[in-house]
Amino acid sequence: MGEAYFYQLTRQPLEVTLRVLLEKSLAQPWRVAVRGRTDETLGRLDAQLWLGDGFLPHGRAGGAYDADQPVLLTTGPAPNAPDCLVSVEGADVTADEVAAHARVMILFDGHDPGAVEAARAQWRTLTGAGAAAKYWSEETGSWKMKAESAARG
Repeated sequence: MGEAYFYQLTRQPLEVTLRVLLEKSLAQPWRVAVRGRTDETLGRLDAQLWLGDGFLPHGRAGGAYDADQPVLLTTGPAPNAPDCLVSVEGADVTADEVAAHARVMILFDGHDPGAVEAARAQWRTLTGAGAAAKYWSEETGSWKMKAESAARG
């Protein structure tokens, strides 16, 4: 059974934090799906993953090799059999998905009141359904766990 990790972004932008988390996930080695709500956001993330310290292997959903991608950017289900699911821009995650993956990461903008409230609602839904969850904040400059809810079943 997996866990949901909530990351409240207050210091680093999504693109920076996502790259770090993807690199750590690939080192596990896990396959990863990054689920967003809009093609615009996924397009921006796609471009950013080509930049920086080097190319991070990934693809956009809808291609011939989706199932082979170590990281797949998608707005829906991921055919790459991911071990880890990353939710950005408030993309929905279910308690069943938390249970089915080694890790689910929910990244949200800590400066956006709507995103914070959506993450709180998602926390309540997932933990209410018995999923294990941890809440991480970078407000002090480094990541610190601020809350934890154990799995119930």
